[in-house]
Amino acid sequence: MRLLVVDDEPLARERLIQLVAEIPGYEVCCEAGNGLEALKVVEKEGPDILLLDIRMPGMDGLEVARHLAESEKAPAIIFITAYGEHALEAFDAQAIDYLLKPVKQERLEQALEKAKKLTTAQNQAVQEASNGCRSHICARIRGNLKLIPLEDVLYFQADQKYVTVRFDEGEVLIEESLKSLEEEFVEQFMRIHRNALVARDKVIGMEKLPEGGHLVVLKDIGPQLEVSRRHVAEVRKFLKSI
Repeated sequence: MRLLVVDDEPLARERLIQLVAEIPGYEVCCEAGNGLEALKVVEKEGPDILLLDIRMPGMDGLEVARHLAESEKAPAIIFITAYGEHALEAFDAQAIDYLLKPVKQERLEQALEKAKKLTTAQNQAVQEASNGCRSHICARIRGNLKLIPLEDVLYFQADQKYVTVRFDEGEVLIEESLKSLEEEFVEQFMRIHRNALVARDKVIGMEKLPEGGHLVVLKDIGPQLEVSRRHVAEVRKFLKSI
């Protein structure tokens, strides 16, 4: 079984690598020092198991797990933490294993055996345990992983089975439903049409068209998306509040 070790502390990664080396049947194929790097390494190397630190600057271990849970070939995840109070009961109840620092050899071996097969329950528990929304949107462009900071996204627009993500550098397609995006990012985005969500902090106005109808005006790019009649009042109320 091939492992990826993810921890922002080099000494912690080194210790885990040494511990794994003493357990037959397992090898560390790669390592990463932060969440963003971990996602890219998983995409490239395809490890079987992650030893994943929870507390990391930027994208933490819980968000990494949420992104990976959407993958068809998601690796099994063993959380590593120095904080015993960090929702560990929830992980344990859903058969998600975790190790407290400093990691013990025997406990690591037990966890690795337990993590040989990723379960649906683990994916569900990750979603429930990771309160709050993602800080990045994950997309694939020509086979490569693209991580888009949520703060750079202007809008999401649905088109059949795909959703267009318009952000500062351009556009990408993702296979997530607009409804699930709305539920996750309800504080940051608002619905203006049955097929569109816009970033609240990018909305600066609403323009009425001569032939009727309205367009939302977004910061830096001007009038863009149609506002449906049922959402005009909501957008107008939002604009009065800012």
